[in-house]
Amino acid sequence: MKLHRVFLLLGSNLGDRALHIQHAMDAIQPRIGKTEKISSLYETEPWGVSDQPNYLNAAMIIHTSYSPQELLTLIKQIELEEGRTDQKKYASRILDIDILFYNDLVLNSKDLIIPHPRLQDRRFALIPLNEIDSDFIHPVFKKSIAELLKECQDTLKVVKLNNTK
Repeated sequence: MKLHRVFLLLGSNLGDRALHIQHAMDAIQPRIGKTEKISSLYETEPWGVSDQPNYLNAAMIIHTSYSPQELLTLIKQIELEEGRTDQKKYASRILDIDILFYNDLVLNSKDLIIPHPRLQDRRFALIPLNEIDSDFIHPVFKKSIAELLKECQDTLKVVKLNNTK
């Protein structure tokens, strides 16, 4: 059974944000795959729509035997269990889990694009990713996470929280 190294980004801006993210992480380990590394929690300004509460975000690296499509299905199930309802793009949400990277796979299907298509434009994703694997090479841009972060034009505030690991 081949294990795939996958990078996920978790976010929440409704309710007990930290608890929603913790519940998701607790569900991922036994159901999807072994956790390699988890970033600190970051408080981030909302991207895309500014008139909503700040997010908490964290990145994690997992090892899974599931295919990208199977992984997406499992992630959507965890989001639903935590109370997520599908809303319009960039709307506030209880829980959002994105697949950022799946090994060095480049996939563009109707319902799943890997690597995440706007990752390089979002400090809220790059900063936690940089914390857990700054040397990982983006399979499309052929640049490390650290390089992408250095070049990122996003100016929204991303603040590491003190009360985390």
